[in-house]
Amino acid sequence: MKHPNILILMVDQLNGTLFPDGPADWLHVPNLSRLAKRSVRFANTYTASPLCAPGRASFMSGRLPSRTGVYDNAAEFPSDTPTFAHHLRRAGYQTSLCGKMHFVGPDQLHGFEERLTTDIYPADFGWTPDYRKPGERIDWWYHNMGSVTGAGIAEISNQMEYDDEVGYNAVRKIYDLARGQDERPWCLTVSFTHPHDPYLARKKYWDLYSDCEHLLPVVPAMAYEDHDPHSRRIFDANDWRNFDISEDDIRRSRRAYFANISYLDDKIGQILETLDDTGQEATILFVSDHGDMLGERGLWFKMCFYEGSSRVPLMIASPELPEGKIDVPVSTMDVAPTLCELAGINLEEVSPWTDGESLVATVQGAERHNPVLMEYAAEASNAPLVSIRSGKYKYNRCALDPEQLFDLDADPHELVNLAEDPAHVESLTELRNQADARWDLEKFDAEVRDSQARRWVVYEALRNGAYYPWDYQPLQKASERYMRNHMDLNVVEDRQRFPRGD
Repeated sequence: MKHPNILILMVDQLNGTLFPDGPADWLHVPNLSRLAKRSVRFANTYTASPLCAPGRASFMSGRLPSRTGVYDNAAEFPSDTPTFAHHLRRAGYQTSLCGKMHFVGPDQLHGFEERLTTDIYPADFGWTPDYRKPGERIDWWYHNMGSVTGAGIAEISNQMEYDDEVGYNAVRKIYDLARGQDERPWCLTVSFTHPHDPYLARKKYWDLYSDCEHLLPVVPAMAYEDHDPHSRRIFDANDWRNFDISEDDIRRSRRAYFANISYLDDKIGQILETLDDTGQEATILFVSDHGDMLGERGLWFKMCFYEGSSRVPLMIASPELPEGKIDVPVSTMDVAPTLCELAGINLEEVSPWTDGESLVATVQGAERHNPVLMEYAAEASNAPLVSIRSGKYKYNRCALDPEQLFDLDADPHELVNLAEDPAHVESLTELRNQADARWDLEKFDAEVRDSQARRWVVYEALRNGAYYPWDYQPLQKASERYMRNHMDLNVVEDRQRFPRGD
């Protein structure tokens, strides 16, 4: 297909280690398993930043947070940053977003022609961290361990209500696309908020994992003092001292998390079934924004470069790409240029300022020369952290902390820091030089602090007096839906029917 339809299925906080080659065989996910069999599966995909808003802005633009300015969950995504939605729309695509993308700022579209739902998280600057106050906890929005101690069965929750709405609107949109009233190729992005905590699951899915053998982490909790400095900051940010985490809490949390992957699988199955039933073809991409530590080492949620937090699933089913497994490390920032290449779009105008690269050549066997880059500059950090994944190594740096170097082939759980091992000094030096060439950490830190300080002023100012929120308000034109008296009933019934009658 010269301009293929594109369906993006995005989930939130899905640990990529559970997708070593498609979903692990013990997960109850028949729809994702079928999708995996006809997809190219990237076994070592990394987020650009292990947090929602910065990771998603980088996913959409192909640029690191230090380029987008989206450092945290309350940093504005600039409207002049091209996204894959802009590129596709400019090339003649109809672009729609159904669900979460955590855009902060007054622009709530970023190239999408329409949004079918509001977002689940706020669009203003209220969640801004403050490097001027190291160690400060902002209790009303920071994660805490209540998601773990409160894990269990629930038939409805804030997030279930949201994802039920996302799934419903996605199916409805696919039927609408099938009616053929818009001849343009389409790109529909469907973005769910599960399996993001809180770890609450419907009994139907909870019961699937009653005999699960994976309810305890491989690496058990460590003493606080045995953790690296950044992990200790995460523990403090998560208010760990005020919670007593039991083994049962861990089991229930992981069980609910796995159950919610199955919940998502049902939603995705309904979408794919509708696509098939309406006879539409599309390139299908499945991805997450970042992972979840799930109790490994005692850590939960994200915010770090360890595999559970930074590694995500990525699968692409396209007639242009052969199915199979790709082991070379890649980035979610590679998605935007990949989609554009599959759609025949030339990115030369902006490619000098992008950090991702198309995966088409990688799938076809070309050697990838650029390493995978990551950044983190949000809550639980007091200065920016950066990371390079190159070959078998992962190198982490922060101006406040000792360097980290891990050999992921020999040490997949990242338990042995090789930064002071003489046997690895050559590799350490090479990666250190790459980091020096790529990042000025002092400048990066100053830019983050400047952004935070400006946002605190603006947020407090806009809360004084009349306040108009930036949250996206889905437009429902009731007078243009179903049957109204300015319409011809015969035309309405014919246009809205699929498949057409004789």
